[in-house]
Amino acid sequence: MATLPGPGRRRALTAAAAALALLGLVLWFVQPGAPPVPRGRVTMATGLPTGVYARYGELLKDDLARDLPKVDLRLQRSEGSLDNLRRLVSGRAAFTIATADAVADYQDRNQPGADRLRACARLYDDYMQLVVPRGSPVRSVRDLKGLRVGVGADGSGVQLITRRLMLAAGLDFEQDIVPVRVGIDRMPDMLERHDLDAFFWSGGLPTTALQRLAQRYPVRLVQLGDLIPALHRQGAPTRYYRAAVMPADAYPHVQNGQPVKTIAVANLLVTTDREDAELTFGITKTVIDSRDAIGHVVHAAQNVDLRTAVFTDPLPLHAGARRYYVSVKQ
Repeated sequence: MATLPGPGRRRALTAAAAALALLGLVLWFVQPGAPPVPRGRVTMATGLPTGVYARYGELLKDDLARDLPKVDLRLQRSEGSLDNLRRLVSGRAAFTIATADAVADYQDRNQPGADRLRACARLYDDYMQLVVPRGSPVRSVRDLKGLRVGVGADGSGVQLITRRLMLAAGLDFEQDIVPVRVGIDRMPDMLERHDLDAFFWSGGLPTTALQRLAQRYPVRLVQLGDLIPALHRQGAPTRYYRAAVMPADAYPHVQNGQPVKTIAVANLLVTTDREDAELTFGITKTVIDSRDAIGHVVHAAQNVDLRTAVFTDPLPLHAGARRYYVSVKQ
């Protein structure tokens, strides 16, 4: 009959088993087949300093410092979505934010590297906003004829949508208005100085630059709902725009409790197929996990949702992002 080991031998066996388990864990981390820990400098192209892209990037950087401490995320300002995509495919940035319509336009024009674009997540929607002085007679895009209009910088998603809205309104972008090609970092001050009669902006709600303008200068938001049928008649490029309503409390100093009809388009977190799968997995995870924390500051980020994040049309998911979504659904 077998005899049980004494107390001293049992303790020795337990200690040995624990040591072997620890050794196995260490070997798992260092063996060639183990996933490498993401590290190094990573650049993310965002947008203009006073826009939502830039603020979202700043907050995401803080959360990544906690989740991926060996990754040094550097933020890079840009002119907007189309400029971001060019920076991405040229290798000047590894990740960026771009609107779905800008991505589709980049693909449709067969721009360099379009076939390498991949998505990490659908983020929040941008709302198109047409801003005029409160006393302006402008009630529709059609009323902009002959006026000086801020249309967004060249390379911005704002200008892409503005051109399509002008076409829907029966206006020639170059001939019927005076297009002023500047971004949200300059347009509010120019409107206040009467150097602009109106300006377009596409961004999450609310946009800080507009909030600040409304607190010091009386402005009004012009509805865009009357153009939706004509906009969608332009065909496939406009299928990413949906009818939307800016809530009455988006800009309390502007809307006087009234909602405003407009259009919205989804933002995507974009990378390329050359990015590391573990890094992409980690960044995607942080984007989803940080929704509530970032949403306290950038209210649009509250709409980032695990259930909708995978709907990244027109881009397929990056392999690392796809693996993250599979992991959380198991």
